[in-house]
Amino acid sequence: MERLELTVLADLLREAAGDDEAAVLDEGTLDTSFLDLGYDSLALLQVTGVIERDHDVLLDEEALAEAQTPRQYLDLVNGALAARAAA
Repeated sequence: MERLELTVLADLLREAAGDDEAAVLDEGTLDTSFLDLGYDSLALLQVTGVIERDHDVLLDEEALAEAQTPRQYLDLVNGALAARAAA
């Protein structure tokens, strides 16, 4: 089964933010809000577009708006990937 790993999400966010000095995402920051980590909604929107394109999956916009932390975002994306794989 295909999964989005935290390291990949971290790379995508840094690239979208255009900031190599952006906050580090690791196991210790999984429950920290994206805003507290320095990532705004535009960076998340860009990352979502990349994930949807690269993984051929459509993510629920309302659920994405509720995903305020890396853990919540990963759970949402990986749930969508699992559902697509099961179909």
